[in-house]
Amino acid sequence: MDPGNRRVLLVEDEQTIADVVRDYLLKAGFQVDMAADGFTALKVAASRQPDLVILDRMLPGLDGVEVCRRLRQTMSVPVIMVTALGTEDDRILGLEMGADDYVTKPFSPRELVLRVKSVLRRSVKEFAPEPSVEAAGLELDPASRTVTHNGNPLALTVREFDLLAFLMRRPNQVFSREELIKAVWGWDFGDLSTVTVHVRRLREKIEANPTTPELIKTVWGVGYRFDDTGGGHGRQ
Repeated sequence: MDPGNRRVLLVEDEQTIADVVRDYLLKAGFQVDMAADGFTALKVAASRQPDLVILDRMLPGLDGVEVCRRLRQTMSVPVIMVTALGTEDDRILGLEMGADDYVTKPFSPRELVLRVKSVLRRSVKEFAPEPSVEAAGLELDPASRTVTHNGNPLALTVREFDLLAFLMRRPNQVFSREELIKAVWGWDFGDLSTVTVHVRRLREKIEANPTTPELIKTVWGVGYRFDDTGGGHGRQ
């Protein structure tokens, strides 16, 4: 991945933080656009079409969660949410609105740049992609990073796609949340609710009834598995 070909939209209203993060991104070779409020962020995203958005949770005018929700209505750009609120509920809310990753303030700008590179590597394959996989009415194409269910296209975030691809390639195998967060997110440790939220979001998109899932099943006390004999009718 050539960072110079990647454009990052940095949405942060604290000027000192914005300047520091911008400098680290520029040093890493990224092109950087900036916005200091939610409404401006949406306008810049529409006009500049960034490859990734770093989005502060607390913004004037329109908060980061609402910005993320609106972005998801118009584009599939990866979003890394930055939050000063450390509660689990706040992090889960960001993930449920479609954020692919999150970082809690105070954070290391160097770590944030690594997160940006990680998300972008997963959103655009640099090498020959793995072959497509089909199971239980789902067709997943790594080359185009698209998924259809019973012929209907599904709108998945970067992490949702990666999680589904990982599970579909290993049908009927059970993985703990710790194993999934390491394999899919590339984290050696992290908030395991991240996995829980993404599983729930996937179920809402691919299951006939997300409350009684037939495809991504919970193995109580262990983790999750993909049942390639399951049914269901996905939806966007």
